[in-house]
Amino acid sequence: MIIKDAIFIASNTAVDKCPETDLPEYAFIGRSNVGKSSLINMITGKSKLAKTSSFPGKTQLINHFKINDEWYLVDLPGYGWAKVSKESREKWGKMIKAYLQKRQNLACVFLLIDSRHEPQKSDLEFITVLGNLGIPFVLVFTKADKQSVNKTQENLAFYKKKLLESWEELPPIFLTSSSEKKGRDEILDFIESVNADLKK
Repeated sequence: MIIKDAIFIASNTAVDKCPETDLPEYAFIGRSNVGKSSLINMITGKSKLAKTSSFPGKTQLINHFKINDEWYLVDLPGYGWAKVSKESREKWGKMIKAYLQKRQNLACVFLLIDSRHEPQKSDLEFITVLGNLGIPFVLVFTKADKQSVNKTQENLAFYKKKLLESWEELPPIFLTSSSEKKGRDEILDFIESVNADLKK
């Protein structure tokens, strides 16, 4: 897939305020500081599309970007950041869950995971939520350039083993590096294939 256009459409605090559309949506979410904004910018080829910040938890809204007039990329708030108030975390949690449950055109969730870490409780809990809601999702391991290939593969193997304790099969898995543009083509090809299936 070639990205011709990537346009910011809207930011909202509630799912009922999101754009009315039949176009498929692909939501990106992960723990705070997982590198979500950098990955979105890398995928779209627009260096400033999603705002990056040295302060985790920057994304606090549901952000819609229209891609090629064919689909939406949705940037959801991160989770797991301890330095925001409990009230804010609960508000974001309700907003995210409402989006996941009510957004009828949600085609797939891209769950971002820092490849440098072993399985985190908050990630595993969110995977369980997606499973219980019956929402298609893939795992996107980020920051592959920040450590050795062996360490990355070791962490991925550990993650797969952990997931197979409660899942019969694993979802699609992508390994990425925003600085090296690693995984970009694979993710865009996946989205293109899902879009094609939805049109059948």
